[in-house]
Amino acid sequence: MKLAKNVTLIAALTLAFASMAQAQEAAAPAPEAVPDHQVSYNVAFASEYRFRGISQTRFKPALQGGADYVNNPTGLYAGTWLSNIKWVKDGGGDGSVEWDIYAGKRGEITKDVTYDVGGLYYAYPSNELHPSANTFEVYAQVGAGPFSVKYSHSTSNLFGFVDSKNSGYVDAQFNTDVYDGYILNLHAGHQKVRNNSASSYSDYKVGVTKDFGVVTVALAGFKTNTDAYVGRGKNLGKGGAVLTISKTF
Repeated sequence: MKLAKNVTLIAALTLAFASMAQAQEAAAPAPEAVPDHQVSYNVAFASEYRFRGISQTRFKPALQGGADYVNNPTGLYAGTWLSNIKWVKDGGGDGSVEWDIYAGKRGEITKDVTYDVGGLYYAYPSNELHPSANTFEVYAQVGAGPFSVKYSHSTSNLFGFVDSKNSGYVDAQFNTDVYDGYILNLHAGHQKVRNNSASSYSDYKVGVTKDFGVVTVALAGFKTNTDAYVGRGKNLGKGGAVLTISKTF
């Protein structure tokens, strides 16, 4: 009788624990499904706007913002982005806005290797430069873990340079979490301006980025090996640091 009672008690406890486990599994929230369509917006304030190492605002602050759409099942995306600039007027033209429009596709080549291909149109409304500053580039990027390499190829004249169609820019990046969400950003690139070797150059960046939830803060140092880009007597490619505060929502 004592053995039978123990067996009955063990069986009862086993059934009770099994019922508790099933109840906990049923109560556990299912992981959120990624929506097929996602739209996000971004806004940023930067102490200056650097593009490929060259100051676009003559070392003055920049207000920037944009919007992005992603179709998650296919990896297709499109977006737009704007910033104030000064270099067009410094070059004898008009207009103080850069307006970018882009679209592409990203995905996986293998489990550990990603790709991103697309096109980007840089528009400078009413720039009045000859050739026009407006530029279209196609690009392709391959990434593996924290590393990525990207090549951009202009199918038009490049940012107002005469006879510069088929210019190219290659850059390598390394981005990794070094401590408690602080992301180390390393970059090296080379801009080749076709038929204008004096304006070809290399650029480098070392920075750190941290998402604080309310805003994301980035601090980066830039350097180039050129003094061919000048605005109001200032070397726009000289070394410097840029602080950017941004928010995506």
